[in-house]
Amino acid sequence: MKRPVIFCDFDGTITLSDNIVAIMRHFDPPGWQPLVERIGAGEISIRDGVGRMFELLPSSMKDEITQFVFGTAGIRPGFSELLEFCRERGIEFLVTSGGIDFFVYPLLEPYPIPRERIYCNASDFSGERIRIVWPHPCDDECTNDCGMCKTTVIRRYPRDDYFRILIGDSVTDFAGAQLVDLVFARSHLIRKCEELGLPYVPYETFHDVVRHLQTIVKKESV
Repeated sequence: MKRPVIFCDFDGTITLSDNIVAIMRHFDPPGWQPLVERIGAGEISIRDGVGRMFELLPSSMKDEITQFVFGTAGIRPGFSELLEFCRERGIEFLVTSGGIDFFVYPLLEPYPIPRERIYCNASDFSGERIRIVWPHPCDDECTNDCGMCKTTVIRRYPRDDYFRILIGDSVTDFAGAQLVDLVFARSHLIRKCEELGLPYVPYETFHDVVRHLQTIVKKESV
């Protein structure tokens, strides 16, 4: 019997907004928009693009940026209920985020998620400019230069042993969606799933996810 495991995106999934884009749009450092466009077009990697975007911001703005994220991010409705559902059913829940530790960890602090199950990028404010650090790089099977490589994390849970579930919304979830057994999608991830012919379940809140999981868990006996 396969064990269920959930890989859940953070920006635009757990939170209501994409925090990296929101930070750039709000503080508007010159040169960030072309980087976003080049990431979206596949011209540069996520790691390269995100790293270069944050280098546009001075380290002295850390507190101001953090306060902005806390004031604007918002948690998607039903998140606590999803975590409780996972606890009750013995479903392992991992946060797999392309976000940055200085806002990911504090925003998740109120929730009972062990730190070792939160995968995200790290940050260094010791220099003049913000430097992003990449503690979870791609393995030998991924050549996308992801930064925080979600497919590397997913592959640590073999398909033969786990029923793998991805919840996401955007470009950082595209590769992972092709590996898992079940995809919950919204926004850009819906369009990518349709483009690739991948089956998916649409959601707007985590209440939608829980309702569907209730039927899946019974049906699959995972």
